[in-house]
Amino acid sequence: MTFIASTLSGSKPEQYAQLLEQVHGLLHGERDRIANAANLSALVYHALPALNWVGFYLYDGTELVVGPFQGLPACVRIPLDKGVCGAAASTRQTQRVADVHAFPGHIACDSASRSEVVVPLIAADGSLIGVFDLDSPEPDRFDADDQRGLEAIAQAFVESLG
Repeated sequence: MTFIASTLSGSKPEQYAQLLEQVHGLLHGERDRIANAANLSALVYHALPALNWVGFYLYDGTELVVGPFQGLPACVRIPLDKGVCGAAASTRQTQRVADVHAFPGHIACDSASRSEVVVPLIAADGSLIGVFDLDSPEPDRFDADDQRGLEAIAQAFVESLG
């Protein structure tokens, strides 16, 4: 398989639509969650500006465990009652944080991170798969367009698992 990422253009919603097309092409026909998480992390990390970490934390039945990612080494295990990732997993709602230093219980895996968005990954049966986590060194990097675009990408990942 040869995959060629194309440069995104247009408005932010148009860019996310283009990125989602690339995601569908990348994930098509593959069901392995590690392979898909690895490729998706790389694609998003290189496609979107001002990111310093993109990756997955996968739920092991007790806590979130780091999965495939792009960026500096990360925290390995995150309890569901800690940090932005834990909040997204436990509430099953996307967490968009303009200033991670103002978030109670924030876990500083990379001290350069200033803002974060974390999308929970929920299977069709309602079970928790994990979270899709993006960090930026810029404060208030993520807006509602980013959230919608990243939620669509996360949904494509969940759907790829079958």
